[in-house]
Amino acid sequence: MSTTLASGPQGPDNLRPLLDTVLDALKTGAATRPGPLPAGGPPDVTARLREALGNPLPEHGDDHALHTLVHAFTAGAADPAHPHCTAHLHCPPLAVATAADLAASALNPSLDSWDQAPAASALETLVTRALAAEVYPPAEQKTVPDALVTTGGTEANQLALLLAREQHPHVRLVQAENAHHSLHRATWLLGLPEPVTVPAPAGTLDPAALDQALTALGGPPGTVLVAATAGTTDAGLIDPLPDIATICETHGARLHIDAAYGAGLLLSDRHRPKLDGLARAHTVTLDLHKLGWQPVAAGLLAVRDPHDLHALRHHADYLNADDDTEAGLPDLLGRSLRTTRRADILKIAVTLKTLGRQGLGALVDQVCAHATTLAELIDVHPHFELYDHPTISTVLFRPAHAADTTVADARRTLLTQGHAVLGRARLDNRLWFKATLLNPHTRPDDLAALLKLVEGHTAR
Repeated sequence: MSTTLASGPQGPDNLRPLLDTVLDALKTGAATRPGPLPAGGPPDVTARLREALGNPLPEHGDDHALHTLVHAFTAGAADPAHPHCTAHLHCPPLAVATAADLAASALNPSLDSWDQAPAASALETLVTRALAAEVYPPAEQKTVPDALVTTGGTEANQLALLLAREQHPHVRLVQAENAHHSLHRATWLLGLPEPVTVPAPAGTLDPAALDQALTALGGPPGTVLVAATAGTTDAGLIDPLPDIATICETHGARLHIDAAYGAGLLLSDRHRPKLDGLARAHTVTLDLHKLGWQPVAAGLLAVRDPHDLHALRHHADYLNADDDTEAGLPDLLGRSLRTTRRADILKIAVTLKTLGRQGLGALVDQVCAHATTLAELIDVHPHFELYDHPTISTVLFRPAHAADTTVADARRTLLTQGHAVLGRARLDNRLWFKATLLNPHTRPDDLAALLKLVEGHTAR
C-alpha cells in the first residue's frame, strides 16, 4: 500500500482507506487539543512530535507512518476553525475548497507547460481574468486586465515591484509606515534603493505627506512607485485610496495597492465601497487564503495593463518551444517567476462556482459583523480599552491601565495553555491584543468567552 499511486485507474481506490486515516486523525486531533492550540508550548509540542517521528529516515519503512504522524500532526496543530484562534490572517478553509485541492494534489499538474496541465492552464486563464475584472471593472478599462496566481501577498507584492522596475529600472518605492514588510524586503531582493517612508499618523497613509514626498522626489513619470494598503496587518485599516490615486496621477507616479487582506470586500455589496479607488492602481495584490477561505496558497496579482506582463516572458525550449507556441500550445512561463506551479486555481474556481458572489459576500459580511460585535463587547467592558471600531474584521484591545508586559505575558500564557491564539500589535506606542476574525461560524458567546479568558489573565 505504501508505494501505490494517487492517480491512474487505481488511484481513487488507493486513496480511499488513506483518507479514512487522515479524517480520523483530524477528528481525534480536535478532541485532543484543549482549545485552538496544543498545550505545553514549543518544548512539549516538539517532544511529542520527536517521539512520534523517531528516526526520520529509517533503514526500513513503516506502514503505520501515516497513522502515527498525521495523528501527531493534527493533535499538535493550530486549528483556525476554533473561535478562539484569532491571532493572524489565518483562515479556516472551506471544506469544498479543501476537497478540490485533493484532486490537484492527486493529479499533480504543474503549470509550467500545457502538456503537464491541460485543464489547469485553461481554468487558470478563465478564472484569473474573471477575478481581474472584479478589481478592474471592464467598463472603466481601455485594455483587458489580467491576474497572475501567486503563493500569497508577499510574492504578489514582489512581482508588483518587479513589474515597476522593468518599466523604469531606477524606480523608487514610496510607502507608508503601515506598509507590509514584504514591500521593503522586495526592494532589497530587486536591488532597488531604500524605500521612502511617509507617516501614517492614524494608522493609514497621510495624503499630504505623500504629496510632499512626491514633490521632493520629482523625476519623469513612472520613476516612482507608491504602495498603498487596503487592510493593514495590525489593525485592518484601509488607506484613503481615492486621494492617493489622485495624488499619484498628478505626479505621474505608478500606484500599487496591497489588498491582500481587504480585497475580499469586493465580494460584499455592503463593504465594497470601502475599496473605492482600487481600480485606479496599476497593480493590486489579492490573497484568498485570507478573506477567501482557501487552503494555502491562494494569492494573486491583478494587473490593469496586461502589457506590463511582457517583462516576465521567458524561453526554455523544453517547455515553450517556438514551434509549439506557434502551433497553439499555451506559453505558461510568462505567468510566474516560478517554474513548477501547482494548480491552486482549482480550489479557487470550485469555491467561486459553489458559493457565487452572494455566498462569498455573505461570509465577508458575517466576519465583519463578528468584529463589530466583539468591539461593542469591549467598548462596554469595564476592564478593557478598545483601540477603534473595526474597518474589516480586526479588533485591537487591551486591559485598561495595564503595562505592555501584562499584555505580552497574558498572550504567551494563553498560547502555552492552548486556550486562545491572540495576536499582538504596537500602535500609539502601546501593545494591544489583536483579534482577527475570519471564522463565519463564530458566535457571540464565543467572543464573550474569549474576553473572559483574557480578563482572567490580565485582571489586577
